[in-house]
Amino acid sequence: MKRTVTAVVATGLMLCAAGAAQAQTTTLAQVKNRGQLNCGVSPGLAGFGVPDAQGKWTGLDVDLCRAIAAAIFNDPSKVKYVPLSSKDRFTALQAGEVDLLSRTSTWRMSRDTALGLSFSTVNYYDGQAFMVRKKLGVDSALKLGGASICTQQGTTTELNLADFFRINNMKYEVVAFNTGDETIKAYEAGRCDAFSDDSSALYAQRLKFEAPDDHIVLPEIISKEPLGPVVRSSDTQWFNLVKWSHFAMLNAEELGITKANADEQLKSTNPEVRRLLGVEGKFGEAIGLSPDWAYRIVKQVGNYGESFEANVGSGSILKIARGKNALWTKGGLQYAPPVR
Repeated sequence: MKRTVTAVVATGLMLCAAGAAQAQTTTLAQVKNRGQLNCGVSPGLAGFGVPDAQGKWTGLDVDLCRAIAAAIFNDPSKVKYVPLSSKDRFTALQAGEVDLLSRTSTWRMSRDTALGLSFSTVNYYDGQAFMVRKKLGVDSALKLGGASICTQQGTTTELNLADFFRINNMKYEVVAFNTGDETIKAYEAGRCDAFSDDSSALYAQRLKFEAPDDHIVLPEIISKEPLGPVVRSSDTQWFNLVKWSHFAMLNAEELGITKANADEQLKSTNPEVRRLLGVEGKFGEAIGLSPDWAYRIVKQVGNYGESFEANVGSGSILKIARGKNALWTKGGLQYAPPVR
């Protein structure tokens, strides 16, 4: 899910001029004129971004694209999904091939300062972990001394591995491959002892194995991987629109507003609910949207909790606990500023 900056900086410098020129016509104006949102997504990661046999996309990242389309067009279906590899994702955004990247990308300083791009928020707090076969008899990453580790080439996964094994004074061998699919197939074929990636990705990839229950994800998280949507830095209005679309879903969950009760909540006397749903105030104007922008998101896509549970949580095949992604009111890290 991660890639070194050096591979894209040179291209980024050439593309920044193109991005600046595009900013003269705002991204929102371009999206409206086009009649759809171009959203860069994963080529296929269960729970986050994956098409079904009929070409319908679902996932936590996909829901953010749908939320933005709902806020703009009052229609979450007005999205063109553009599958992007780890190698191509940032250059595609820099070149204007997509309006935003919503594709399990880790927010880190070098990406936020050297590419002409900005991470707008964190829609999933993750961390790198290890998966091994149960028959290996390993129940902790601290027992992987001397192991061979499969990972994707040119990602920060490799740097995190080096840090982890160095800190714990253990030897290891990296077995790196060009693509995620190659890495997974190599691990399943027994070409390495363990497979390392973001914890969420490991749970998703395990589902593709012939015998998923033969593999376990070890408990240690060895890095911070805040995943979130990315936009070009040249358009502040669009940056805020993407950021506040996520915040709207979080605030809706905190206030108890759901797809099912959104219409009834329009009658609420709670001032926070009324401001969020556009009954009071004109908060959408500052990001180029109508007063009911957040109502459109919740009514047609749902709040953050609904999206989480359906895509990666208890209602999904992944069954990932909310954990760090619970609301701040429930001990998690998901926290949204208020609409006022």
